[in-house]
Amino acid sequence: MHSQTMNPTGRMFEGVRILDFTHYLAGPFCTFQLALQGADVIKIEPIGGEASRRANTADPRWNTRSMTPTWVAVNANKRSLALDLSQPEAIEIIRQLVMDADVVCENFRPGVMEKFGIGWPQLRALNPKLIYCAISGFGTSGPERRTPSFDGKIQAISGLMSITGEPESGPMRAGFPLGDISTGITGAFALAGALYQRTHTGQGQLVDVAMLDSMLNFLCYPVTEYLVTGHVQPQAGNLSVTRKPTAARFRCKSGYIVLAALTDAQYERLLKTIGREDVVADPRFTDWPARIAHGEEIHQIIEAALADDDADTWEQRFLAVDVPCGRVRNVAEIVEHPQLAHRGMLQQAQTPWGPVRLAGSGFQLEHGNGGVDQPIAQPGEHSRSILASIGYDENRIATLIADGVVGIPE
Repeated sequence: MHSQTMNPTGRMFEGVRILDFTHYLAGPFCTFQLALQGADVIKIEPIGGEASRRANTADPRWNTRSMTPTWVAVNANKRSLALDLSQPEAIEIIRQLVMDADVVCENFRPGVMEKFGIGWPQLRALNPKLIYCAISGFGTSGPERRTPSFDGKIQAISGLMSITGEPESGPMRAGFPLGDISTGITGAFALAGALYQRTHTGQGQLVDVAMLDSMLNFLCYPVTEYLVTGHVQPQAGNLSVTRKPTAARFRCKSGYIVLAALTDAQYERLLKTIGREDVVADPRFTDWPARIAHGEEIHQIIEAALADDDADTWEQRFLAVDVPCGRVRNVAEIVEHPQLAHRGMLQQAQTPWGPVRLAGSGFQLEHGNGGVDQPIAQPGEHSRSILASIGYDENRIATLIADGVVGIPE
């Protein structure tokens, strides 16, 4: 860890300093996970801020503020240092910061950082304890290493789209950037492991994270099923991976509900709750193989009964008799759920235009729980203080700003 003294009762990555060269989503989401848990993440941005600060948003005011929800969602708790990396003075600043850094994380195409003179080979020579995380579409090796990538491409080529959606509609993307998010989670886990390993070896290393690899890891079930049995999973709409027809999405009088009646007892309680106990004795549905074979008929029986009431009412009825289920909610509904409030899942952060809320960490710790505790950074907001911390005086900083090497908030 860098020179900051570790606090044994603090957050798990307190004392870890990360130089974050990432942009868009996969890389920033990776470093955001560690920032939530106390890491000092210094976001290295172009002067004026990275492009996703001004990405499309439902409220254009946040574009002009260079603080769109797209950016805020994965960059809270980070400090911002704005640099023009095309200038030698900026590269010298990076080289000095690396001397006291634990991690460098970037998601450029392989070779870009080396062209700046701050790739893994160059930085390892400066700091042998450095952990260098390179995130890219296909990794730093292999025939596709220089092929450009993006979330939609990874969803397409990985097989994810081929198993998502209804057969009639054709392949379908997930409703959020799952390729980027899976890569970010994979990168955060890899960095945590590398930091732990360094406590034993004292040595840094290259952490090579590929979007395609990450997605295949997330698709472990259909991938392994094919490799073991030769079965290629088709699109199954909203049917459970178990292929049991009582584990699927059903339309109600208003709204939808997802059921997961997977045992005989749950199956019978489901039918009793909808007033169709007669179906239990139906010879077409004597066991699960028969029920799967006649899945469409079971689905129609259940959906016809559910048409008598709304999804919320059915959810309460099924939960009362221990039939696993969940009403389909939209984002506006779930963020107001009392369970999230109880867990403190939604964090609040300050901006110059007032507080905003965002999703925090997906887990809680008994000691040193993570969370957002810093205002959202404007582009270059911490440039002065970061440079001062490595020995630059005010006159030198002012010159770098005047020369366009360093950026500060407009």
